Amino acid sequence: MLNKLIADILPHMPKRLVWVFSKRYIAGETIEEGLLASKFLNQKNMEVTVDLLGEFIETQQEAEANKNQYLEIIERFTEEKVTGNFSLKPTMFGLLFDKEICYTHIREIVKFAVEKNSFVRIDMEDSQCVDREIELFQKLHKEFPKNVGLVVQSYLRRTLSDLEALKEFHSENTPLNFRLCKGIYVEPEKVAFKNYEEIRQHYLEDLEFLFKNGMITGIATHDKFLVENAFRLIEQYQVPKERYEFQMLYGVTPELRQQIIDKGHRMRVYVPFGKHWFNYSTRRLKENPKMAQQIIKALFIRG
Repeated sequence: MLNKLIADILPHMPKRLVWVFSKRYIAGETIEEGLLASKFLNQKNMEVTVDLLGEFIETQQEAEANKNQYLEIIERFTEEKVTGNFSLKPTMFGLLFDKEICYTHIREIVKFAVEKNSFVRIDMEDSQCVDREIELFQKLHKEFPKNVGLVVQSYLRRTLSDLEALKEFHSENTPLNFRLCKGIYVEPEKVAFKNYEEIRQHYLEDLEFLFKNGMITGIATHDKFLVENAFRLIEQYQVPKERYEFQMLYGVTPELRQQIIDKGHRMRVYVPFGKHWFNYSTRRLKENPKMAQQIIKALFIRG
């Protein structure tokens, strides 16, 4: 109860205070800091997916600026031989006020990534965005089938139906590529499952669907129960190593992450950076209120 209270209060505190929490989960504010963190993870036998922080913009000028930043990021990271790919949020490019402008900007980013022999993941945002983001993914997949993927969220009641509908775009030569996560946006009960065990159950149901149908799957979780059941399903369906990987957030459950790597599984770490870190950080805190304890220790305990 105390942790939740602290988690609710901290987003209203000065940013420099919230940074005490945030620095564990964010590589920094600049491309250079993102590069440094990514190279360090590469040295530890982990690939990365690089994400520029920011979402829900309101102007075309912001959309244009975000596109240009992503082009620079792709240029720098591929030039410096970072082993990884890129993730982006469509609301950074105007999805909610002009989906055609959004598509044009993201298509340019994906096309540039293709030229650099890389890959772009379309992040899934809150429920108001889902239909538009699936439509965006379908259009991009048609043109760049091997270079674009999508995130799906197991807590949404619609997710398995969405996967079944998208199956028609899947083939052995150009398999669909998904990151499966639980989901963190606050949604009404009619839209999302709320019970913890129920979300777990649907995560495994979605994961089994992906494996059974030969889709490339990013198993994005920090839940040991789900990791162990993923091992079981990988064995059950004899999933080839090139068809799956585990994915985790920067700074989260490093011990479990290492255990997965030690078992010989591929690991990709989501590396977020940028000046717009505050909203991302406060969402992480609300998702895991126990982190409030670490903030308090960092503030008042030395050594």
